[in-house]
Amino acid sequence: MFGPGIWPFGRMTDPLSEILRLRGEMNRLFSGAASPFTEEFPVINVWVGKDDAIVTVELPGIDRDKMDISIVGDTLTLTGTREPETLKEGESYHRRERNSGKFTRTLELPFHVEAGKVEAKYEKGIVSITLPRSEADKPKKISIKTA
Repeated sequence: MFGPGIWPFGRMTDPLSEILRLRGEMNRLFSGAASPFTEEFPVINVWVGKDDAIVTVELPGIDRDKMDISIVGDTLTLTGTREPETLKEGESYHRRERNSGKFTRTLELPFHVEAGKVEAKYEKGIVSITLPRSEADKPKKISIKTA
């Protein structure tokens, strides 16, 4: 029972070594799951408070006229275009990590937003969006009456 056993395909194995191998494979598989880095563009941070949410979006090199921010209910959508950099004659890229072209990023928020009160600022390549929580979505305190 605790010694070597026969697994499918007639292979002799030790159950403990198989469990350790499986654990190693699972650790390898999920080791990148908690990584803070993402390949999605643009990169977004979200802070949620009692009355609002603040979203910051990294959009370096993008003209603010080439961006669109929309909100429907609890869904924020960012769309835009990053124009390719123009190279001078005889120049070529040695390394190119910033992509160009169209992008769309959609984010579901934990509450509905008061769309008419949303504010957005663009400074130094960072868009900061303040999303006030809808009055209907704010928690209501219920008073308890005595009988």
